[in-house]
Amino acid sequence: MRIYSSLQIGDYHQNNCEDHLFIGEYGKNHTICALMDGCTTALESQFASLLVGKILKKICLEKGYKEFIEKNNHSLSPEENLKVILQALLNELKIIKNQLMIDEKELLTTLIIILFDKVQQKGIVLAIGDGFVNINGKITEFEQDNKPDYLGFHLSEDFQTFYSSQKQKIEFNSLEDISIATDGIFTFEKLLPSKSKEKIDVIQFLTMDQTNSEKNDMLDFKLKRIENEFGLKPTDDFSMIRIIV
Repeated sequence: MRIYSSLQIGDYHQNNCEDHLFIGEYGKNHTICALMDGCTTALESQFASLLVGKILKKICLEKGYKEFIEKNNHSLSPEENLKVILQALLNELKIIKNQLMIDEKELLTTLIIILFDKVQQKGIVLAIGDGFVNINGKITEFEQDNKPDYLGFHLSEDFQTFYSSQKQKIEFNSLEDISIATDGIFTFEKLLPSKSKEKIDVIQFLTMDQTNSEKNDMLDFKLKRIENEFGLKPTDDFSMIRIIV
């Protein structure tokens, strides 16, 4: 299993990239990948996405320590583990919000998260807000009319009520080629002169084509080719994680 990732500031953004990504191991048997996209109109919109990434890292480290000490063989399903992670994430956000007296508008970020059980060979994707998912060739676009749901809206809610309301979940029983991306993947525009007379399907090229998959920087290579040969660049911040088995 190889994991590729890329993060790029949108051409229309001047100061900060509001996207962030995290890739880690949740215990010995689970891989976790997450993308966060801060709200452009919020306060210091890059802060929320960075913060969520740091909290996910903390959750993964604590899981590793806990497994080492307890040596508990009880296994949960991918969705059960995802609920544990999400509840811990929201609890940490609440604590930080209160300790630093942070305004809700400083915690607005979307979240697309994959949790994959390497033993059971099963996984789940959850999208809170908008974004893009391609699971083994099946594309799902989560679009919320430029009014995406954000984690920061739900900090005061009962967790079970909040989780039950999440409908943007996809479970899968095999992993061949999976991609997740923020909505920047839909914003590629011709901003530079094109050196090629051909046209390119950006989404297909980034999420299905396996050229240069032997290289760790496959996605960065593809983005450079899209820019240099076809003159296309994302106008919004763009982040993507792709897993190929």
